[in-house]
Amino acid sequence: MPDDDLVFKALADPTRRFLLDLLFERDGRTLTELETQVEMTRFGVMKHLKLLEEAGLVVARKEGREKRHFLNPVPIRQIHDRWIDKYTERQVTALLDLKNELEGEEP
Repeated sequence: MPDDDLVFKALADPTRRFLLDLLFERDGRTLTELETQVEMTRFGVMKHLKLLEEAGLVVARKEGREKRHFLNPVPIRQIHDRWIDKYTERQVTALLDLKNELEGEEP
């Protein structure tokens, strides 16, 4: 499966998006810390984290007996640059041109 597909699949689930939000708030959480924040079993959280890791959105690192999970925002930025930015560029440019025209400014 291409990388974009893995990222879209990972982001499609609200629980996985919530886990990413938790890691955004405080990176380096353990499975136990993440598990206490959602209404599901430890095994369920592990499955979600595995999919997030496969998509490259989460990186896990062992520290002693614990495994810490870290957010990797690069794939999200790549999706933004590839799929969102190019579709909004024309609209933003048109709005800036309109703003400059209405305010009598040179582009």
